[in-house]
Amino acid sequence: VEEGADFIDIGGESTRPGSKPLGLDEELRRVIPVIESLAKEVDAPISIDTYKSAVAKKAIEAGAQIINDISGLHLDPSLSQVAAKENVPLVLMHISGNPETMQENIHYESIFSEIIQYLKDSIQRAETAGVDPEQIIIDPGIGFGKTVEDNLIILKNLQEFKILGRPLLLGTSRKNFIGKILNADVTERLAGTLSSIVVGVLNGAHIIRCHDVLQAKRAIAIADAVRQAG
Repeated sequence: VEEGADFIDIGGESTRPGSKPLGLDEELRRVIPVIESLAKEVDAPISIDTYKSAVAKKAIEAGAQIINDISGLHLDPSLSQVAAKENVPLVLMHISGNPETMQENIHYESIFSEIIQYLKDSIQRAETAGVDPEQIIIDPGIGFGKTVEDNLIILKNLQEFKILGRPLLLGTSRKNFIGKILNADVTERLAGTLSSIVVGVLNGAHIIRCHDVLQAKRAIAIADAVRQAG
């Protein structure tokens, strides 16, 4: 927040490629005390990164104000009812499969039509449950069931998602595709991350999810200046 974050995204379950699912009790044990503590200390809204409706409900009770679902309501559809009842913004992301299997046998006949159809379905599920369409944010899910080439094609053609009419969140920070391009360990991906963020902003991303807030804000400021010039 001191470095300029507009909101803080908190998740207790790793969703890296190959990661195993986490039990409900353990996820709650990890995130609820953090949210309760942070909610008293920062003015920035807190986002709960979960696909479990029970975690989202408890997190909102603890002070979270946004739900960020990596599965776009496909792993626990009842999450939509929590978002509707609590009237909070809902981030709907595309994933192919689940974190444990998503990087195995990756194949798309038409990557944009398939991701857009998936997200359309997610939006419909949310709206059917009573979520205000103005509260919905979409995320193409960089790295979630995509090859390096898939991620690059998505970044290059982010404008394709304008058809959905919702703000676009982009999360490229420190991800594997950057490591593979640069042959860089996760601790050495800042320059690659910032490059991907600038490309994302110039191509239509509205929200950037990142780890290195100050550096990202500075990169975004330049990208915005270029985007708005003239």
